[in-house]
Amino acid sequence: MRDSGVIYTAGGAAKTTAPESGMIRQVLAYNPHLMLVRHIFEKGWKGARHSHPHHQMVYVVRGHIRFQAEGKSWEMRDGDSIVVDGGIEHEACAIEPSEVLDIFTPYRQEYA
Repeated sequence: MRDSGVIYTAGGAAKTTAPESGMIRQVLAYNPHLMLVRHIFEKGWKGARHSHPHHQMVYVVRGHIRFQAEGKSWEMRDGDSIVVDGGIEHEACAIEPSEVLDIFTPYRQEYA
């Protein structure tokens, strides 16, 4: 639903895709400045190293992931979070089944 710059989606109506093997992506809410995305990772999922111009905040709802950026590695579990500035190469993998919330600013047009 769109109303004066606000886009709202109830959980069941959120756009859900499977862009990679072992990953489910659900776009929960966004406007041109901000986006909330839920990712579900199967154990063993490994994302490709990449960068994008968007600033990103990662919050682990449940599970265990390894997040790497700028030559450093973080083991992240339930309740852990990290912020990555736009343009920084990073990657992640799921050590066990995991659920992650990602916040992007500005929003990622290719996800909407």
